[in-house]
Amino acid sequence: MKKLSVLFLLLGLAGSCFAASDEDNRAADRMKAAAIVLEEIQGAPDTGIPDEVMGSADCVAVVPSMLKGGFVFGAQYGRGVASCRTPKGWSDPAFFTVQGGSFGLQIGGQAVDLVMLIMNHKGMENLLNSKFKLGADATVAGGPVGRHAAADTDWKMRAQVLSYSRARGVFAGLELNGAVVKQDRESTREFYGSMQPFATSLQSVTSLHGSLPFLQGLAKWAKIASK
Repeated sequence: MKKLSVLFLLLGLAGSCFAASDEDNRAADRMKAAAIVLEEIQGAPDTGIPDEVMGSADCVAVVPSMLKGGFVFGAQYGRGVASCRTPKGWSDPAFFTVQGGSFGLQIGGQAVDLVMLIMNHKGMENLLNSKFKLGADATVAGGPVGRHAAADTDWKMRAQVLSYSRARGVFAGLELNGAVVKQDRESTREFYGSMQPFATSLQSVTSLHGSLPFLQGLAKWAKIASK
């Protein structure tokens, strides 16, 4: 009986944690948080995403504060925002969830910031489909870290998606096989006022006001990486 009581207590605490996370994860707030994550990671002198990698990415996806409370039950879940390059600049944001897979959870349910870079047209096609599985529909690998990746040029050929994580101030490449990325329909409706597929968002450039913090951050770092 005591064990059951403890289990129900943990379930209640986890439920509260995820409910709070949902409230804090409104679409516009998530874009601001994603912009901060990108700024902090790329602002690190020697431990950011290499310029060669950032400059080659077709799309960038960020999940701020992923896996809150996930350690107790092995839950692996996050909500993020993505944008892709277009001839007119970075696209409108697309909202997604990522769930499952092997993330290397941090002790005590430590929140993890997740960054995924879609590196080629095939990976972008998977993203435009609004749902795909990393490691099955799209190859994925932990990305190289450091201002330059000249010594690790195989990243150009080995994966459609390069993934990174940041927890407790440590930034590193992350193996992310088995995770399912799909459209966050709730956030899409909230931000745009109606449903629209990834292909519409990620191929349009309307510079909606709420998207500017994230898109301006992407434009800034893409410009730096291209120098």
